[in-house]
Amino acid sequence: MKNLKTIAIALFVAAAGISVNAQTKKIDVKASTIKWVGKKVTGEHSGTVNFKDGAVVFKGKKLTGGSFTVDMTSLTATDLTGEYQGKLNGHLKADDFFGTDKFPTAKLVFKKIGAKSADVYTVTADLTIKGITKPVTFDITVAGNTATTAFKVDRTKYDIKYNSGNFFENLGDKTINDDFELTVALKF
Repeated sequence: MKNLKTIAIALFVAAAGISVNAQTKKIDVKASTIKWVGKKVTGEHSGTVNFKDGAVVFKGKKLTGGSFTVDMTSLTATDLTGEYQGKLNGHLKADDFFGTDKFPTAKLVFKKIGAKSADVYTVTADLTIKGITKPVTFDITVAGNTATTAFKVDRTKYDIKYNSGNFFENLGDKTINDDFELTVALKF
C-alpha cells in the first residue's frame, strides 16, 4: 500500500512537470506567409517574402516565445510583372533598401509577451534587418495551429533611408513612406 502511494505521488509529480514544460512548435515554412506593403506619395507596391525557419513556444496553451528567420533573398513584388517587377525586386534587394547580398536574412525574436485577451497576446520582439536590431511591438492572435499578426516597421531605423522625406528634401512625388506594413500568418 505504501509503495502504491509512492508510485501515485511520483506519477502525479511527473504529470505536473510535463504540463509545465515548454513545447516548441516549428512553423511550416511553406504554409506560413509574410505579405508586405510599401507606400509612396503616388501609390504603393506589395509583395511577399518567405520564412527560412521559425518556431513558437507554448506552456500549455499559453504563448511564451518565438523566433523566426526570414529569407530576404526571396523578397518579391506581387503587384507587378515582367520587366517592372524585375527592376523593383532588384532595387529592393540592393543596398538602397535591404542589401540582401550582405544581409540575406532578417530575424525576429520574441522578448516579452503579455496576454491581452483569451487568444491575443501583445509581443515586444527584437527585429534585426541589415544587421541592425530594434524593438517592435505588435498584437498576435493564436487559434489552434495558426497565429496571425499585422504591424508596421519604420525602415529608417534599419538604415533604409532611400527617398525618405525625413532625410531628403524636395523629393516631391518621389517620397516613400518610412513605414512598411507586414501581414504575417504562421502555420505550425
